[in-house]
Amino acid sequence: MTIDDLAKQRILILDGAMGTMIQRHKLTEDDFRNEALKSYTTSLKGNNDLLSLTRPDIILDIHKAYFEAGADIAETNTFSSTSIAQSDYGLEAFAYQLNVESAKLAKQAAKEYSTSEKPRFVAGSIGPTNRTASLSPDVNRPGFRAITFEELEVAYAEQVNGLMDGGADLLLVETVFDTLNAKAALFAVQRVFDERSESVPIMVSGTITDASGRTLSGQTTHAFLISISHVPLFSIGLNCALGADQLMPYIDVLDQHSPVLVSAHPNAGLPNEMGSYDQSPEEFAELLRAYFKRNMINIAGGCCGTTPEHIRVLADVAKEFSPRPLNFKTTSAL
Repeated sequence: MTIDDLAKQRILILDGAMGTMIQRHKLTEDDFRNEALKSYTTSLKGNNDLLSLTRPDIILDIHKAYFEAGADIAETNTFSSTSIAQSDYGLEAFAYQLNVESAKLAKQAAKEYSTSEKPRFVAGSIGPTNRTASLSPDVNRPGFRAITFEELEVAYAEQVNGLMDGGADLLLVETVFDTLNAKAALFAVQRVFDERSESVPIMVSGTITDASGRTLSGQTTHAFLISISHVPLFSIGLNCALGADQLMPYIDVLDQHSPVLVSAHPNAGLPNEMGSYDQSPEEFAELLRAYFKRNMINIAGGCCGTTPEHIRVLADVAKEFSPRPLNFKTTSAL
């Protein structure tokens, strides 16, 4: 059964937060090092993507926990696995390997939990990097840019090749705060598809940064949708920054205007004073129940603060509802 077939039948469940689960392990600097990294003088603690190489057991167990909870799609541990993001640690040369090995780990878990009735899929996570092509990081030099479109495209192409070589079934360009960065990622994706003469479905998920209802680069949800409408997408959605209740009006915009599947993976509410998330799995799922009642989305999952238990309760609630109706044609080969 293909992912297109599943999307027509029911609401698909995406996994939850990777970072939240990693934090439970109370890792030390040694956990972020292996034989190849033992001599690095830079501190590597906190570079969670590196754990796919140094502690693959942890990452594999997290993927398994989400599949066990009912997820249909697991995201790879590659949110920061571009050479641009890894340059903060001096690990640019490891970018391709990070993507290959992370995709292999997620694929291993997917194969273990797949059945003919419930196949599991891997989405290669492509984050926004820590630089923005539209905005200056220097308030005194508004015309300055820390990165160019071309530099982003090259880094993203390397990531996409690694994810596909590792077996990713889909690509997820996520947490988009600057649409120009996303355009560079999507340009890279399409170039890689052409060069490889193969393709996988593309998911895109933007981020509304605050109550203004706009991305960091100033776009409304509808404008964001229009800006990437030239790309043949499997889905478009929103994630991060907001909880399900705050995110709902912006998902409503996508529901009204998107010609493709709509996804939502919000945070477990808003962070408390200590930066932690207090929303229970039951509260989280009940807020998303309102989305399901209105047939607003096709894919649901969780972002910051969510756990396998959040996904378990969410998956149970989703079973009661039909997906957002859509007459669509996709180019998926799954």
